[in-house]
Amino acid sequence: MVSKIDKNANRLKRHARVRAKISGTAERPRLSVYRSENHIVAQIIDDTTGRTLVAASSHDKDFTGNGGNKEGAKLVGSMIAKRAADKNITEVVFDRGGYLYHGRIKELAESARENGLKF
Repeated sequence: MVSKIDKNANRLKRHARVRAKISGTAERPRLSVYRSENHIVAQIIDDTTGRTLVAASSHDKDFTGNGGNKEGAKLVGSMIAKRAADKNITEVVFDRGGYLYHGRIKELAESARENGLKF
């Protein structure tokens, strides 16, 4: 019998390991990234109060394009950086969500950096 590896379960284990080490504060909140096959979501979270300060997603009404590719990830990265700047957030801790720092995750991070977020 062939057993298939549950990639999402392994990702959740990696994410739990990372989350044990990093946490967002009011001075430096956490930029959390989630990606599915067709969409990508980014949130800036203050873990001390448990609140989402800023969010951007490929589900948003003002998003144009495809959230399942690198160009969509770039757009979401620029959206989250601009919305963070409106709330006077300049420095964050990056939480890649257990995903490899490659492809859409990397494009989102680089786009956020180019638009003013520091991490």
